[in-house]
Amino acid sequence: MRCLGVLGLLCLLALPAQAATPARRFVVFFQDWSAAIDPSARAVIARAAAWAKAHPHERVSVTGAADRVGGNRANRLLSELRAQVVTDRLTTDGVAERRVRQNALGAVGYEKKSQMSRRAIISVGAP
Repeated sequence: MRCLGVLGLLCLLALPAQAATPARRFVVFFQDWSAAIDPSARAVIARAAAWAKAHPHERVSVTGAADRVGGNRANRLLSELRAQVVTDRLTTDGVAERRVRQNALGAVGYEKKSQMSRRAIISVGAP
């Protein structure tokens, strides 16, 4: 094995470093007690899928949430269903299922009936 020498090491150090891909977040909103994907949600998921396919080595996570209306168990199940339908649509749009990790938050702490709570967050490149 040959040694590069000082000049060779300096040349290696001068090479540009690979920039890390910035994490991107996409938010899909749902109606009361629904996990149905409407055209607006479909467009958000399509953008997320395109970003994920352009960055194939990045992790993808989908986190479902619900508002505080209803019981804890029902909200947990609804947030799981929201994460699942978004994951299903991502895979339909070409993201490999093995890349997607799902989480369910259940009821989250926004206003009692806030649309901000009825959501799924798609993160690409997040830890």
